[in-house]
Amino acid sequence: MSIRHGLLALLERGPRYGYQLRTEFESRTGSTWPLNVGQVYTTVARLERDGLVVPAGEDEAGHALYAITEDGRDELRRWFTTPVDRASPPRDELAIKLAMAVGTPDVDVRAVIQAQRAHTIQAMQDYTRLKAQALEAAAARPGVFDPDDVAWQLVLDQMIFQAEAEARWLDHCETRLVRLAPQAVADRREGADNPPSDGDGTAEQADGAPQRSPARVGGLRGALRRPRR
Repeated sequence: MSIRHGLLALLERGPRYGYQLRTEFESRTGSTWPLNVGQVYTTVARLERDGLVVPAGEDEAGHALYAITEDGRDELRRWFTTPVDRASPPRDELAIKLAMAVGTPDVDVRAVIQAQRAHTIQAMQDYTRLKAQALEAAAARPGVFDPDDVAWQLVLDQMIFQAEAEARWLDHCETRLVRLAPQAVADRREGADNPPSDGDGTAEQADGAPQRSPARVGGLRGALRRPRR
């Protein structure tokens, strides 16, 4: 939805054509999330279908222009005033990779973590260097407010903070694995010495499936919406 609303925000400044929207979107975000023209026109077509933009003639070069409607402005205001929903977080490849690695035989989870940490720290250093360059360029134009420069700095800040948080999370994951490793070995030995029986033990449900916590069964959205006691 960020592309959809991002294009609406650009159209709020006045009519634009497809390639112009692509250029301004990438300029505002420092090309962090590049778009192709086809993606822009597909999104604009959906916005037009939903009554959020309308054709606005052509410019002097013959480019087809689009303009935001009042419904589009209302939608844009809702987007700006509504917090991003964290009850349904986007899929994170790194979190999925580690979750799968923990239960996959012959995978050195610590090696996976250490390789990712090295990459994350390198990325954080790259982002920090880019931020220094952006601040230096802004300092060379005192008294000039460039929305694209400020937006790019904010995007860089977000990427730096996200990389820092990811590095801390990876440290936490490795520490937890080190702490739990002896218990995991003990559990495997106990399992080998005491194979599951056909009784009604507490380790399994009646259908043979391992018991799971309500939060994991219901998912994050259900856990967050569950009334607090």
